[in-house]
Amino acid sequence: MKSITIKGSQRESVGKVATKALRNAGLVPCVVYGGENPIHFTAEEIAFKDLVYTPDVYTVVLAIKGSGKINAILQDIQYHPVTDKIIHVDFYQIFDDKEITMEIPFKTTGNARGVKNGGVLRVPRRKLKIKALPNDLPDFIEADITELKIGSKLYVTALKNDAYKIMHPDNTVIAQVRTSRVAVADLGEEETEHEDTVEAENPEEAQTTE
Repeated sequence: MKSITIKGSQRESVGKVATKALRNAGLVPCVVYGGENPIHFTAEEIAFKDLVYTPDVYTVVLAIKGSGKINAILQDIQYHPVTDKIIHVDFYQIFDDKEITMEIPFKTTGNARGVKNGGVLRVPRRKLKIKALPNDLPDFIEADITELKIGSKLYVTALKNDAYKIMHPDNTVIAQVRTSRVAVADLGEEETEHEDTVEAENPEEAQTTE
């Protein structure tokens, strides 16, 4: 998984007055958990642009003055109820030998067979929760939907991977093709072959008279 770096400075005071002053100065109060002790620090609000305002997911390198570099993931983020400005961010420290749980973007590839016949593709989940070692976290998870017919569903079991564990029940639907008013019959290969055979055996019935 790709990573981005956020620079910050360790906080000496965590009181309400100090926090308000930091926000007025364009800084965001942050905390990173998961180590021996929580580390309070601040970072410029603009530093979160590439981490928050994107559909992609990243791990984070926190370069904190006074604490060195810490590998982490975004755990929680709070916004101002009126202005939507970021007012607080929580991170969780990660280690190469410890598994973590994270939501990863899900994408589909191919053009579903049922969609070609007028069906409608539904993708209920845009992200899937997985558990893995940090170095095994993928940038995204994808599934080929080419063979999905009208009425067919693709379940999360189709995405099994040795590098990570998907944290959803086996009956979780990740893609399906629903029928619509413009849908047409979808003949399978066996049905098509059967029709060709009947036509070949009855050439007179297949002909039209003028």
